Amino acid sequence: MAILWALMALLLLSFVLLPVLRRRRGMIEQVHPSHPDAADPADYGFVREEDLDIRMPGPDQDLLDVLDVVQRTQDYRAASQLLAGTEVAGELRWQRVQAFAGAAALELQQRPGGVSETPGGQWLRVWRAEQPKDAGGAAVHAEFLVQQAWRTSTPGTDDFRIIMEEARDACGQAALLSPGDPVPYIVELSVARGLNYSQPEFEKLWLKILDRAPTHMGAHLAALHYWCEKWHGSRELAYSFAEAAAARAPQGSLLAAMPLFAVFEHLPEVNLVASFYQSEVVTKAVHGALHAVHSARQDDPMLAHVRHLLVFFLVRSERWAEAMGELIRVDGHVGALPWTLSANPAAEFTLYRALAVAGYEANGGSPASLLS
Repeated sequence: MAILWALMALLLLSFVLLPVLRRRRGMIEQVHPSHPDAADPADYGFVREEDLDIRMPGPDQDLLDVLDVVQRTQDYRAASQLLAGTEVAGELRWQRVQAFAGAAALELQQRPGGVSETPGGQWLRVWRAEQPKDAGGAAVHAEFLVQQAWRTSTPGTDDFRIIMEEARDACGQAALLSPGDPVPYIVELSVARGLNYSQPEFEKLWLKILDRAPTHMGAHLAALHYWCEKWHGSRELAYSFAEAAAARAPQGSLLAAMPLFAVFEHLPEVNLVASFYQSEVVTKAVHGALHAVHSARQDDPMLAHVRHLLVFFLVRSERWAEAMGELIRVDGHVGALPWTLSANPAAEFTLYRALAVAGYEANGGSPASLLS
């Protein structure tokens, strides 16, 4: 019994000491971002926390302009025109469908409507009523239903199932309106996760996407969730899916970063190993993602997604200079993993940014050396 108590005491002590030891690793004493002596991120021209855009991972001015018009006027036509002019199989169309659906869902949450009040997101209902054969509107409506299910109900309940089944029907209608469009099937990936599709059913759906957009990064990220341990797969299946995508990625494709997302989805809730973020599996995934971002087109709509996740891992790995290199490219927008998992994405991003600045300067870095 004495040995058991001693082991428990050592375990509790490790929870206290390991964070301290990690901060002092390599003879670096990390200064907390709120400390008066902490480095000032503003010296690097970073955007203030209150001005960070939490809606998107990176800039899309056309989308922002249209969202402003739609929400100010409650007229859907600008959204319809933007989607009609966006490449069907491209990453940008999927991101814009998500953004419009999210905007409508958020409006409805803020203004659920009542006897004397029009519910938020009314423009989407009018869009579907007036233009029932508009493929863009159909896709946005399907994604809106999916987001509503996850926002307003609990998986496994009758309410959740009813909304998801309605979303599945909406995906089918959207697919009929635009046969070569992968977006309705990408939306259905979330439905598959929520309605517990069997693996053969899921793979059949996945083949429909591969036929239309085999290198679609957004689709791969959506599919990865299904294969994760917390849903319908396992760590091994998720890693296998991500590594297979990376292996077949053409030159310049961000699919080479998929293993990093698989690692993130399976991070331990409690990490008692100080060197976890310097482990072979993490280091290999980080190197793959760094290679991907350096090889990709700089206008790739998914580039910011990968850079944001790299910031998280590079800071955790105490690779300060590389973290700063990614931060200066994504600063200003924080609508991406891992920040969106926080109740306050801007605050979470700002914390990591401050840690990166402090670690960078503790190792001799400065604004002049970074920005030169």
